[in-house]
Parts: sequence; C-alpha cells; structure tokens
Amino acid sequence: MKVFKFGGASVKDAESVKNMASIIKSYSGNMIIVISAMGKTTNAFERVVKYYFEHQIKDLSTVVEEIKNYHYSIFRDLFETDSTKPLDEIENLFLALENKVFHTEPSLDYDFEYDQIVSYGEILSSKIVSLYLHKIGYNHKWIDIRECLRTDNTWREGNIDWELSNQSVPKVFNPFDSLVYLTQGFIAATSFNSTTTLGREGSDYSAAVLANIMDAESLTIWKDVPGIMTADPHKFSNTQKMDKLSYREAVEMTYFGAKIIHPKTMKPLVDKNIPLYVKSFFAPEDGGSIVHNFDFIVENIPVFIVKENQVLITVSSLDLSFIAEDHIAKVYHLLSQYRIKVNIVQQSAMSLSLAIDKPERNIDKLIQVLYQNFRVRYNEGLELLTILNYNSETIGNMIKDRIVFVEQKTRRTARFLLK
Repeated sequence: MKVFKFGGASVKDAESVKNMASIIKSYSGNMIIVISAMGKTTNAFERVVKYYFEHQIKDLSTVVEEIKNYHYSIFRDLFETDSTKPLDEIENLFLALENKVFHTEPSLDYDFEYDQIVSYGEILSSKIVSLYLHKIGYNHKWIDIRECLRTDNTWREGNIDWELSNQSVPKVFNPFDSLVYLTQGFIAATSFNSTTTLGREGSDYSAAVLANIMDAESLTIWKDVPGIMTADPHKFSNTQKMDKLSYREAVEMTYFGAKIIHPKTMKPLVDKNIPLYVKSFFAPEDGGSIVHNFDFIVENIPVFIVKENQVLITVSSLDLSFIAEDHIAKVYHLLSQYRIKVNIVQQSAMSLSLAIDKPERNIDKLIQVLYQNFRVRYNEGLELLTILNYNSETIGNMIKDRIVFVEQKTRRTARFLLK
C-alpha cells in the first residue's frame, strides 16, 4: 500500500484537481489518498471561528459567503453541468456549517469551536475531489477519517491515541483489497466522536500516521516545488534540490521551521522505516527527494530556513536578582498554560529571552501576566533565520545590514533573530 498526500495548493482550483486526478490515475494498486483543504481555505475558516466567537455577524456572513462562492466556483468548473445531485452533498455541508455558526451559541472554549468549524475545509475539499473522481470513472472509496483516527481531547493539537487508532484504522482501510481510498488530513476525532485537529498544516502528519498504522511501503507528499530544497524557492534565489536526506537531517529541518514537511511527520515513518518522497505535482515524472534511513547526505551544503512573524520576549527579575531556576519554571509554566511554543532561548545573568511564533490569541494575556512577576520587553515582526552547515560567507551575506537581536551557534547550526 502507498500513501499519497496532496496539500491545499494541489487542489486550489479545478485545473489543479484535474491534474491531481491524472497523477493518481498513473499509479496502480492499493492506495490511501490524503487531501487538505483547498487553497487557503483554512485561513478563511479561522476567520469564521474568530467572528463566530466574537459575535461579529456581519463579518461572519461575509467570510462564509466567500468560502461558499470559492467552493461552488471550483465545483461548477469541474462538473460543467446543471446536475444537482452531486451538488446536494456540498450544499448539505454548508447548511450544517451555517446552522452551527448562525443558529447556535459558541461554547466558552475557543479551541474546541476551532476544531468543529475549521474541519469543514477538509471535508468539503475531499468531497468535491471524490465527486469529480466518480464523474471521470475512477473507482475509489471516500472515507471520513473521523470514523477511525482517534485522538485525545487536546483541541487544535490532538495527540494520536495509537492503541485505538491501530485497532480501528485497518478495519476501515482494508489492506487486503485493491481499493483506492480517499480521505482527509489534519482532522480526527476523540473516542466520543468530537472532531479534533492535529495542529496547523497537520495533513502531512495525518498521512504519516496512516502510513505507520497500515505498514505502507512509502509516503509521497506532493508539493509545488521540485522536492526538498536548500531554501524556500519562493524567498531565495539559487536554491538547489536535495535528492536524498537522512531521517535525522529531515527531522532537524522540520524542527527549525522548514515548511516543506510538518514537524511531526518523521517519527511515525522512522518507527516503521518507511521512505518519504517529496515530489512536484507540476512535474510528477521527476524524481523529487527521498528521505530514508541514510547516513548524513548534505553535511557540506548550506541550508537556509526562515520563520517569520516572531516575537522576542525578554524578562528580568524585578529586584535585579539573578534569573534562577524558579523564575524560568514560572515562565515556562505560563507558556505551557497558553500553549505557546518556544523557538529559541537565551539566558544571561539577569534576563531570559525567548523567541516565539506570534499566536493569533493569548499574547496580550501572557504579557500582562508576566508583568506581574517580571520586567518585560518585547519586539514583534521579527524573523528567525537558521543556517545549517554554515560558514562565515553565508552568515555575512544573510545578516548584512540587518539588526540582530539574538545570535546562537553550534558546530553545524547558526541561528539569528533579525529585524
């Protein structure tokens, strides 16, 4: 069995869906196809959650209408027909969404509401793709992944319940038939059937979990780039494709923020020694990149990773005493409480500096609470640059004429928080 994952860019419009269909038709045998929400739909659904929770009905109506028009436009372009039967399935999903956001009051738990609403993106996307595949005669079975992939109730960061999932997933994705299954990434459900999500951009992780449970021969992630590159080709010129990477190198890159693969993706693959292919849906015949149980491959090639929208928070004790373990413990407890992840840490005698991804919520609450115990300074709008396999020339070129707030180096890695 093979597992394929197609992200939002690969199903962003009708032509993209048709291209995706031509790719999967060129393969034979048992497959699981994992689909993300179309285009930037998840961003739009996040706005739905915000307006729903804040009772901003006018803005809520506007963004729901935008989402509907976007999906209906793709649907019309794919079917080019007045037939209403397949459209009924899509309309019913939107009716359920509208009933939720216009006719029920939100709970007090923002993250719970997030999971119940944003998950519509993957269901809509996979339904439209499935209906189109049926139209062109491609035999497959649509699966609601929430029937079998189980997590705990950590909303927005669901932790896989491996015991339950290992029992239920093979009952739904039969490994002994030759069917092609089509399902959703990013979403799952608790044992009580409440929808959960696996973390932003979590469709890669969904595909890796399914590959692990089903003992797949490989996982292929289809992207809009030729493979795993030495830097984001949308931001850097003169990038080059890395044909092979070790598991360890890929784990390092994802940890530091490389967007090509979700950070959680590698562990389920490593556990079962499953190769990961990253290929371009623009050029499916090309080899792409492979990540497997190799020795270090790219030790001498500089790799550049940029994380944008960073916030630097610096705390110091109110009485000018040393920043001791009890101070650090208080700060990390608050970060855990507000579910904020730290990307870089630097400590001096009297201060602790932390770079974090700016969250959509809770940053103001965190700062207010920190003010109760510490002196606090913070800067927004920063970039975190990581250079693997650096040398003095690459560092000089990258930080020239920029303000450096934090700098850290190890033998292989240099990191800079920059303005």
